[in-house]
Amino acid sequence: MLVLGIETSCDETAAAVVRDGREVLSHIVLSQVAAHRPYGGVVPEIASRAHVEAVAPVLNDALEKAGAHWDEVDQIAVTHGPGLASSLMIGVTAARALALRLNKPLTGVNHLAGHLYSVFLDPAIGEPESVCPMIVLLVTGGHTMLIRMDSVSEYQLLGQTLDDAVGEALDKGATLMGLGYPGGPEIEKAAVGGDPGRYPFPRGLRGGRGEVAGGLPRERCFSYSGLKTSLLYVLRDHPEHLTNGELPHLAASYQEAAFDALLDRLERVVREEGVKHFACVGGVAKNKRLRAKLEDLADRLDAELHVAPMTYCTDNAAMIAGVAGAHAMHGLPPTPVDDVHPNLPLY
Repeated sequence: MLVLGIETSCDETAAAVVRDGREVLSHIVLSQVAAHRPYGGVVPEIASRAHVEAVAPVLNDALEKAGAHWDEVDQIAVTHGPGLASSLMIGVTAARALALRLNKPLTGVNHLAGHLYSVFLDPAIGEPESVCPMIVLLVTGGHTMLIRMDSVSEYQLLGQTLDDAVGEALDKGATLMGLGYPGGPEIEKAAVGGDPGRYPFPRGLRGGRGEVAGGLPRERCFSYSGLKTSLLYVLRDHPEHLTNGELPHLAASYQEAAFDALLDRLERVVREEGVKHFACVGGVAKNKRLRAKLEDLADRLDAELHVAPMTYCTDNAAMIAGVAGAHAMHGLPPTPVDDVHPNLPLY
């Protein structure tokens, strides 16, 4: 079964062709980072205009690289949320037009479900049935979540950030330190050779129990507002740290605090849920320091770690086509694409 996936939830125009939910035949991503860098973040109007220009060439490239003809596509899958409304609309409009022209079924895919499924684009991992239930740490610029994945279509939210996502906290920290955009990779580079214990930045929500908004346990949730404020105060009181050789130590300490908060909750949840598999997905999962800490955790827990392949950590259409293919292979009906859903929940 060939699925053509389309992803335009934010600032990447992506298309991919995936066979049977697992075999990626093509994977095209056109990044807009250079266009947004001068503004220190994604500008929705710029993003949507770039999608309009890029979507047709990207779709053609995906079919050509897959060695497939339009008539061979069995289903079209598109991200219909969550994301920027103006960006989502471009992908959904293109997908609807293609489905109508080719007379092919169209299905909507939740962007977050795509990230959760991205680990299964690694041919080395077994089928979902062999590793689920699995705890997944989803870490992106817009989301930080702990999710129990029981199958390719069954999810339970166990914890999430109460304010900023970890990727957003890294972006804002990089801005405070005078680094570039996107912030995560810039902080990772700046932290090389730095002492991660030099500055005792807060880990957020450590200690205490109870429920937070939405009925989630406080001890399974995250907060990054205090981390950013702490860095702001350090630089306010010691602006010379940006030029006196302290920057690597600042970056390493800030990054370590951000990741310690993730690992603290992840370890708690894996132990409490009693599972033997856990995973990390999303753009922040590309960070080498985070991957090393996850491997250490897997050793401590005697559990199996699955990290999304580097190629599929950031936004891409292969994960969207993969979800659609997996759902179809399990006999699940297509999800109607009635509109875009910027705040679409996972379940």
